[in-house]
Amino acid sequence: MYVGETKAPHGELTATGVLLANLGTPDAPTTPALKRYLREFLSDPRVIELPRWKWKIILNAFVLPTRPAKSAAAYREVWTDEGSPLLITARHQTAKIAAALEGRFKSPLHVELGMRYGNPSIESALDKLQDQGCRRIVVLPLYPQYAAATTASTFDAVFAALGKRRWMPELRTIAQYHDEPLYVAALANSIRERWDADGEPEKLIFSFHGIPQRYFEAGDPYFCHCQKTARLVAEALGLPAERWQVCFQSRFGKEPWLQPYTDETLKGLGKAGLGSVDVICPGFSADCLETIEEIDQENREYFEKAGGGRYRYIAALNERDDHIAALTEVVARNLGGWATAM
Repeated sequence: MYVGETKAPHGELTATGVLLANLGTPDAPTTPALKRYLREFLSDPRVIELPRWKWKIILNAFVLPTRPAKSAAAYREVWTDEGSPLLITARHQTAKIAAALEGRFKSPLHVELGMRYGNPSIESALDKLQDQGCRRIVVLPLYPQYAAATTASTFDAVFAALGKRRWMPELRTIAQYHDEPLYVAALANSIRERWDADGEPEKLIFSFHGIPQRYFEAGDPYFCHCQKTARLVAEALGLPAERWQVCFQSRFGKEPWLQPYTDETLKGLGKAGLGSVDVICPGFSADCLETIEEIDQENREYFEKAGGGRYRYIAALNERDDHIAALTEVVARNLGGWATAM
């Protein structure tokens, strides 16, 4: 028996679905919850590209016995009364994109949120879309820059979930939007607004989540996408080359990752006595542990303790109107030919 079969009656007007996906979050900032979450996350062969037998030993003998407690402590630093910042923002983004799409198309349109790891799962979101009669689905992973460990992994989860169904929907996937003009404009707007209110820094750091160097050498375009996003934003701001820099954060393990590293760069700038620095993380569509705790707290401390001056983190685009407009435009364009415009 195939699971998740459609409940929509034959002959009913075909609906179109939009699946928004992000990385995910633990259910609670506790060690047991982090152990479940990290086991799922770090068991993904797209995330850790090592022989399965070798990684399974490392994961169970060294990582899972110690890392969940440390990660839980970090999550407690950013957790709110409503829950995980990433999940809260993602839900608001989903609602706003649904509202922005409402009335633009003649056929029924439904938007759902699914997380690659944790809840709500991608499979549960696909179940909801199928229960609403969606025979066509557009998938938008909320990662502007394509990486196999994020975007491709999301597609893997979608294909695996749909592979259990007898009547599979038509599917369109959006692999990246790193150079989408409205996305670039939203980033530039967020920076200008901060500078208009509080003045410009001596240097702007674009900090992207890192990946192992060998992933890039194997053909992953992520590094190039990050560089292009930063260049386009710098051009929109009219910044000369010496006033901005691309760095990479959140490395894990001992092997080389994409460089320069954000933490080492900020330590160096602080030691050099830089008077002011702003840091923005264009690869994160919503603020989360990696931006709030790692960039706004941990790396701030590195820079200031090394002797640096003013440090500011410029928030992720989150629920900004121009960000929602950019994501809506990307989705609407990919609905072309499926959902008839009003």
